[in-house]
Amino acid sequence: MSKPGAVDAPGLLRRLACLAYEGVLLFGVVMAAGLLYAVATDQRDARIGTTGLQWVLFVVIGIYFVYFWSRRGQTLAMRTWRIRLVGRDGRPPTPSRAALRYLLAWLWFVPALALLGLSGLHGALPVAAVLLVGLLAYAALSRLLPERQYLHDAVCGTRLVAWQPGSPMA
Repeated sequence: MSKPGAVDAPGLLRRLACLAYEGVLLFGVVMAAGLLYAVATDQRDARIGTTGLQWVLFVVIGIYFVYFWSRRGQTLAMRTWRIRLVGRDGRPPTPSRAALRYLLAWLWFVPALALLGLSGLHGALPVAAVLLVGLLAYAALSRLLPERQYLHDAVCGTRLVAWQPGSPMA
């Protein structure tokens, strides 16, 4: 139970649906950034320059999230699913706190990617299965944490809350 007047965290399925929608939206961001990188570096072979591209995409995605989280506490996907990111004070996080959250949010993927690297598994099905299990395990961990927040939110002092249009900071 939450305290009177407290805003509850959105349900886990709602947060996972928002994550999936975020992936769809990020596809466009990644494609545009990849095109700009390919043009800027005169990349003619996809096997050349991949490390540089990966770093550029890491930074571009980081800028996307930090901008939206620190500006209004919501990306477009979060707005659609009526979820807001707030700090302990109830306001959107500062850019530095949003950047820390972005870096720590990679905990969604790092354990599964490390397991894949150590196990030597290859192929679309094993990789997809390990990543899916890793994502679901990380999401399930929220059931054990205070206010049912994700681990990176608990560490950063941020939290996801249910939001309604017309509420403060709409």
